[in-house]
Amino acid sequence: MIPAPPLQNKHVLIPRGAKQARAFSELVERLGGIPAEIPLIAFRPIPASEELVYILKEVHKYDWIVFTSNVTVETFFSYYKNSGEPFPKIAVIGSKTREVLEEKHYQASFTPKEYVAEGFVKEFLPQVSEGMRVLIPKGNLAREYIASSLRKHGVLVDELIIYETYMPEESRSKLAQMITDGKLEILAFTSPSTIDHFMKTVKDYQLEDRVENCIVACIGPVSKRKAEEYGLTVHACPKTYTVEEMMKSVIEYLKNEQEELK
Repeated sequence: MIPAPPLQNKHVLIPRGAKQARAFSELVERLGGIPAEIPLIAFRPIPASEELVYILKEVHKYDWIVFTSNVTVETFFSYYKNSGEPFPKIAVIGSKTREVLEEKHYQASFTPKEYVAEGFVKEFLPQVSEGMRVLIPKGNLAREYIASSLRKHGVLVDELIIYETYMPEESRSKLAQMITDGKLEILAFTSPSTIDHFMKTVKDYQLEDRVENCIVACIGPVSKRKAEEYGLTVHACPKTYTVEEMMKSVIEYLKNEQEELK
């Protein structure tokens, strides 16, 4: 007898845009699930301000530049033009961010073992000293934890907002319809912003009771805390903060649930 696939035709919310969603959707399909691609966040570069133009010209004066996501890498290098000046050492959070950086022909000098801001700071601090200059390109909704933590140790940090995060308008009605129709059984959240946008739609359409029986998965502890702030029960959260590990934790939860029913 052929064993049932782990996700058994369950509809899985893929909250990323088309470009980022493909690999996630393919993973869900391989596991026997049905991906429901509804981008809950999208990104757009901000207009090039005087500050942005100035800092890009002065990048070589920094000791380190920190990229916290592949979006920051993509957006930064859409602005940056190599002037021949030395580029700072690069720190990245996450293997995907490192891969995108390498596609741009740059190498990361530091990648933490733990892919969250708290873990990054703890591991990165031995790499810097008082008076060093660090640049952190970021989105408008990004946390300030890394910058504030480094500043407490005397590091000179500049944060540069290079893109803004928003929810595509067309996703709202699509999401509301799928929730209403009971077509989302697994909610796989990849960031706190996806949860904010999801719950805003749920509340606007008064669909709170329709999501109570959904399986909720979060990619890491920051997203988990955000979900719990909204009163959601988080059923799966991996120790390694990747989409692959998140889906493994979902499968583990489903197995345990089936065992309890026996």
